[in-house]
Amino acid sequence: MSAHRIGAVVRRILQQFRRDRRTLALLFVVPIVILGSFYYLLRGGGENPQVGVVLQDGGALGASVARQLEASTLVRASPLDASTAASKLRDSQLAGYVVLPAGFSADALRTHVVAPQVHLEGSQPGPSATVLTAVARATADAVSSAAPAGSAPRITPSVVYQYGGADLDTLDYFGAAFIGLVVFFLVYVITSVSFLRERSQGTLERLFASPLRRGEIVVGYMLGFSLVALVQAAVVLCFALYALRIHNSGSVLLIFAIELLMVLTAVNLGIFLSSFARTEFQAVQFIPLVITPQVLLSGVVVPVSSEPHWMQGLSHALPLTYAVDALRDVMIKGADLTWSSVRLDAGVVLAFAAALVAAAAATLRRRIA
Repeated sequence: MSAHRIGAVVRRILQQFRRDRRTLALLFVVPIVILGSFYYLLRGGGENPQVGVVLQDGGALGASVARQLEASTLVRASPLDASTAASKLRDSQLAGYVVLPAGFSADALRTHVVAPQVHLEGSQPGPSATVLTAVARATADAVSSAAPAGSAPRITPSVVYQYGGADLDTLDYFGAAFIGLVVFFLVYVITSVSFLRERSQGTLERLFASPLRRGEIVVGYMLGFSLVALVQAAVVLCFALYALRIHNSGSVLLIFAIELLMVLTAVNLGIFLSSFARTEFQAVQFIPLVITPQVLLSGVVVPVSSEPHWMQGLSHALPLTYAVDALRDVMIKGADLTWSSVRLDAGVVLAFAAALVAAAAATLRRRIA
């Protein structure tokens, strides 16, 4: 073996990388962006879950638990009346609320059992666990400061879920997000690579030489890719619900309709971005730029409400955020089209799809005309 010839091959590879700025960015910039995003998501100081405190007890223990909870660093607790707290919980404005009923202090003295009533929104396991931890700590601190040494009562909170429940596991909670992510990711990859292949093989040039208009070509490709992707979406949905038995409280048809909107968005995004790539490898290089933000910021990993404010703005600019919200509303909360939140989320995803159709048509005009 010749070291000189081997060195020539190595120099050629390094020069090729030096000229390929996209690959250099993929190797050195993207990992830093991803790790930095995880840092801000997990340590970025996002807002704590909001909790209501309904104090109906006139005793010292109830007042002490309320004060400890309002001073907690785990949640943002504020006093509310019972009807307001229940209304805000239904609208998901609260992660939960705690009721300290009349006779709470007296019952604790008589039975040696402290039983605060905890009402959880329940659609996200993370905030629910944080609320329960905050209530347990606040109650324990109040009891330890009020009870004589060696006579502390037992703490047994009564927990009620607005949505979800203690019998749901991690897959049940994250299944809706995973369904949306899998469909979006695979449809985008297949569309971008397939459309680029159509361009590189000269099929698009021949179509543009025909009487077809650019908009007709884009819509035709969109519908063709979408029909295939819808079959895939149906397979994914049936496998998730009936093979994996992921929890679902809503309409299967409505879930499929939301998947349809996601398919349209992913297909048109793939057509649009494929215009900026000349090879299949370059098309794949867009994946970290397109899919990674969707995974990190759309609520799949952590709730959007728990992100720092500046990251929430980015989250609300991503179509998958609205699709995941809609899927969770349907599958966890049992929402339907009478819910304004579902209609809003579906409308935003549809608007993204329509905007990408126009962008794809404009891009084709610029590259082919």
